Amino acid sequence: MLSDMSKHATGIKRAVAAFLWIGLAGPVLGQAPAQSTEDLLALLRTPDLTNWEEVEQTIWARWSQSGSPTADMLLERGREAMAADDIARAIEHLTALVDHAPDFAEGYNARATAYYRAGLYGPALADIETTLALNPQHFGAIMGLALILEETGHPADALSAYRAVAAIHPHRPTIKDAVDRLERSLGEAAL
Repeated sequence: MLSDMSKHATGIKRAVAAFLWIGLAGPVLGQAPAQSTEDLLALLRTPDLTNWEEVEQTIWARWSQSGSPTADMLLERGREAMAADDIARAIEHLTALVDHAPDFAEGYNARATAYYRAGLYGPALADIETTLALNPQHFGAIMGLALILEETGHPADALSAYRAVAAIHPHRPTIKDAVDRLERSLGEAAL
């Protein structure tokens, strides 16, 4: 049983890494320049959206633009360090970022991801809270919250957080799978 839980936790960590980094190197939505981020979030909630991955990538790209070349460079360096599994260095860069740009939600979200990967759930939760105070629609931060809640043995709260992600971003299969899995384990599956 413990081995299955460990495999599940490893799978969750891989899924969150894929979810949080999706689209950073990919194309962005061609017709999006005239659309606001709020319009893109509304479009993302469209039930039959066939190009949801492009919309998601465009949102991530927008959230990753601080308006400051220094902040953008620190975000890039933090992400590169995470990609190289140099989590301590990532935390250093991302801490410099949030010090430099304290109103930039993506800086806190990226550092929350680094803290999460380091197993530092308390600091990760604090940065998730700040991210959501700055950007309440940040589905990546809510997903991080859901993962931490699930991993720390709070399945009902995790389910609520996954549902909140699904309300903003109903298309990603890993979110649907998490909701279904927790509904079954909590006895809430639809009859």
